[in-house]
Amino acid sequence: MSETVADRFRPLRRTAAAVGAVALIVMAAAPASAEGGTATGDLLLGQVTPLDGVKIGSSIELPGTFANKGAKALDKIYLSYGVGAGLAIPELPSNCDRVGRDIESDANLVICEFNQTVKAGGIYAPEKTLSLKVLDYALNDSTSVMVSTYDSRRSMDPSEGGPIHSFPGTGPAVKLAELPSTTPVGDGDHPSRSGEDQWDSSDLEVNVVNTADFQVSAQQTGRVGKAVSLEAKFTNAGPGWVYHYEDDVAPLVTALVKVPAGTTVTKKDNRCKEVEPGSYSCYPYSSSYVKAGFTDAWAFTLRIDKAVAGAKVSVSLQGEARPYDKNKKNDSATLLLDTGSDSTGGSVSTGGSSAGGSTTGGDGSTSSAGGSGSAGGSDSTSGAGGAATGGSTSTGGTGSATTGSAGTSGASTTGGGLANTGSGSTLPLAGAAAATLAAGAGTVLLIRRRAARN
Repeated sequence: MSETVADRFRPLRRTAAAVGAVALIVMAAAPASAEGGTATGDLLLGQVTPLDGVKIGSSIELPGTFANKGAKALDKIYLSYGVGAGLAIPELPSNCDRVGRDIESDANLVICEFNQTVKAGGIYAPEKTLSLKVLDYALNDSTSVMVSTYDSRRSMDPSEGGPIHSFPGTGPAVKLAELPSTTPVGDGDHPSRSGEDQWDSSDLEVNVVNTADFQVSAQQTGRVGKAVSLEAKFTNAGPGWVYHYEDDVAPLVTALVKVPAGTTVTKKDNRCKEVEPGSYSCYPYSSSYVKAGFTDAWAFTLRIDKAVAGAKVSVSLQGEARPYDKNKKNDSATLLLDTGSDSTGGSVSTGGSSAGGSTTGGDGSTSSAGGSGSAGGSDSTSGAGGAATGGSTSTGGTGSATTGSAGTSGASTTGGGLANTGSGSTLPLAGAAAATLAAGAGTVLLIRRRAARN
């Protein structure tokens, strides 16, 4: 069954530059196809191949070769580019516009208009390709290219996110150059037609040499004999932003939270599902980009039914392979739960220091009954355009002080102290996490799900 162009266009949400600012998604969609399906069009976009091993700070050139395989000349052509958040547009020709819902820096849809006759059977490309700079937080980025006979701005709905703004380029105008008839073009990706409108589009993967450190931690607050709060936290310590396709069946990453015997979960986060007794699979808020400095947390309320010495909570990352995450030690963490037994409580953490400077600490742990707790804190600064999570300080009372390799944490005490593993920063409010992951500014056109993922 043939697909409509609306099926081909996927919105890409980008977080806003200002902390807490939220902008709405812009959907760039072509007119709906006629009833009964979409006819194959005569405009064919040249083959687009992934760019691998791209270096931070380098420049990439976006392709734009196309052919008019029809029997009729075309009076005007548009080339549109959807630019991923990790890619910057240093210069734009004057016959191209940046289009978006907000400020120019967040307008990530580029539309170039060519008022030239494209003859039947001709093969063309811009005289100068569109150049993009690779930013320091780019990782598994993506862009897209579309050739069409219409301006896609006309199908953007102003009621969905506010007015549409266009920012004209200031560089020299670029023209189309006719290429030799032997230039390979191929059959196009999905050439389509709807009435007089024709288009063809393709995605371009931009795989950058970079890393992103995903890590987890856990903390307990509350007194034994009363409700005990448990919070598990997921953090991308960067430096890379990880792109995720929202229409994927599985989330980018999940966390498996296990509570020990002798405890009962009386309340859990609604994003956590019990997969077996005492084990819960939790997923983060969906986001196109999991940016550097992003944190998400899941809250549980526990009841201590039985004091069990050495009872531990564990948190571990699950999901697809993450070749960009080189530090696997902090992908899991354990917390010595204070159940009111003879154990002194505290925390045990598995992990290394984060890349973003959000955590400090050495390897190993120290414990002294009756000694003073530790005071510590962390400051997490997001990548470009990211939100920052505030630092925290906790001073333990009597009990043990544990220093994990992913951070320094205060001890758990029967007096309501804090038991912490991982980065040591306070958990964000659920509302703040939701805002951070909400749809951001910027418009990107035509990015669809990759057929094969690394």
